[in-house]
Amino acid sequence: MEITEHSLGADLEMRVKGRLDSSWADPLALRLEETIRGGRHRIVLNLAEVTYLSSAGIRVLIKFYKQLQGIQGSFVISAPSEQVKTVLDLAGLGALLFAGTGGDLTPASVAKESRHFEREHATFEVFEYVAGASLTCHAIGDPTLLQSCRFAEEHCRALSFPENEFAVGLGAFGNGFADCRNRFGEFLAAAGAAAYLPTDGTNIPDYLVKAETFVPVVEVLYGLTCAGQFAHLIRFEAKKEALAVALTDLVEVGLEIAGTETAGMVLVAESAGLTGAALRRSPVRQASDPSLFAHPQIREWLSFTAERAYSRSLAVVAGVATHAAPATLAPFVRPLDKHPQLAGHFHAAAFSHRPLKKGELDVKTTVATLFESEVLQGVLHLVGDSREIVGAGQSEFVRGACWVGPITAISAERS
Repeated sequence: MEITEHSLGADLEMRVKGRLDSSWADPLALRLEETIRGGRHRIVLNLAEVTYLSSAGIRVLIKFYKQLQGIQGSFVISAPSEQVKTVLDLAGLGALLFAGTGGDLTPASVAKESRHFEREHATFEVFEYVAGASLTCHAIGDPTLLQSCRFAEEHCRALSFPENEFAVGLGAFGNGFADCRNRFGEFLAAAGAAAYLPTDGTNIPDYLVKAETFVPVVEVLYGLTCAGQFAHLIRFEAKKEALAVALTDLVEVGLEIAGTETAGMVLVAESAGLTGAALRRSPVRQASDPSLFAHPQIREWLSFTAERAYSRSLAVVAGVATHAAPATLAPFVRPLDKHPQLAGHFHAAAFSHRPLKKGELDVKTTVATLFESEVLQGVLHLVGDSREIVGAGQSEFVRGACWVGPITAISAERS
């Protein structure tokens, strides 16, 4: 099989020559996946020189038609050969896939007004999400107890996370402290879904998603929770010469758009690699034990990404960023990479890849769809690795969406 590409304005034409059977269905699917990853969401498949089409080939055509329809893109077949036209008409798919026969069934949406601007490594498009909206932040527990793993039952509380809240911290899914004591690990919650990495040795992340009256509940040792609505949606894409945009660059833009010193953010983006750490063991033990941050026992308690992980995945990132952390927030945030004036606390859940539609997105629908349809690969506390030469750097992204809201009130709850 031979595949060539030609640009047709906003569309990309892919011309296929040869047999589209079980031998060549997967190579075509791989080429289409790479094209969509590259940001092309309007594809015209020219099958004029395809001499044979099997059910394996039809499966590929239907898969990418549905995928691009789901992100408000388009996938049509132009100039089908007589053999291709006959097979697809007999399968009842001609009217759906052939160009000019009503294949694009997605109703046109009214484009909202947006603002465009550029930075060194990326281009940005900003939508007003909920006019005048803001967030309240609640700091829960005492993160300094992690240094000597002195968490006990009195430090644990069960928190539910409805769709209008997001959170990061240490927690577990279960029925109270006793049930969770050997499984506490990094968690994040956003838009009615929650994910965490158990520390019981399985190293398999778990998740909960809101359904009807069911709301995710997490047994929390400490964390930051934010409630309210986002004021803005920021779409971004790395410039071709830059390849990726760093987390700190996105955070700086988010704070600028929010117009406050402190803001809450939820990000869904294609990962170019995540840098972070995760607990290997639950931080519940006797106070007489040595600190987990001392050498060499830190190796037994924490795992670090020696190099960027989960590249080519889709990541959900949640957290709080600040240029001037108030006293109630200071114990929960750390400087982001080499930016001493920029601090934050961010967790990420990595999923198998799926393309994001362009333009305006709803955070609840986007996050819920990802949890329900993709594979959860891992959960990380994002940290920068700024060591010279051997350092992995910081987390980077190719393109995505960031919902941001100014934090106008911060409160604290300590055990």
